[in-house]
Amino acid sequence: MSGITVIKRNPAGRETWRYSGYILKKTGNAVILEALFNLDDTPFMGIVLKRADRFVELYYTDRWYNIFEIHDRDNDQLKGWYCNISRPAVFESEGILSFIDLALDLWVSPDGNQTVLDEDEFKALNLDELTVKNALNAIRELKALFTASQSFSINPEMI
Repeated sequence: MSGITVIKRNPAGRETWRYSGYILKKTGNAVILEALFNLDDTPFMGIVLKRADRFVELYYTDRWYNIFEIHDRDNDQLKGWYCNISRPAVFESEGILSFIDLALDLWVSPDGNQTVLDEDEFKALNLDELTVKNALNAIRELKALFTASQSFSINPEMI
């Protein structure tokens, strides 16, 4: 497994978060990586995101989202999927992947319940019409993906 640094950027292109992980599989338009949550324990949507929770992350260079599959650090139990609506991921250089976060998110709990998050923040960004269209299409695509799959799991065979 080779190392990778992930850089989250805001719509202005400024870095807002950086962390390291390991590539599990990479293709021409996608990468699956594993990383450990690097923030203090944080309550979120009825769970607690814990420092060192295991994230299996899926990024595409041709889709307007990424998906984080979150597993508990203590027992590896699935906590859910956090989906960022973003511009397609970019490999800035060997070992560095970045994405521009568009604030809009989808949380999917293990029971399949879906919650769209941060719609007000997304609207406040005043993005151009094409970006808004792509972001809203990404939310629809993700909702359909999770609705159609009874047992969604990020794995190397999917890319």
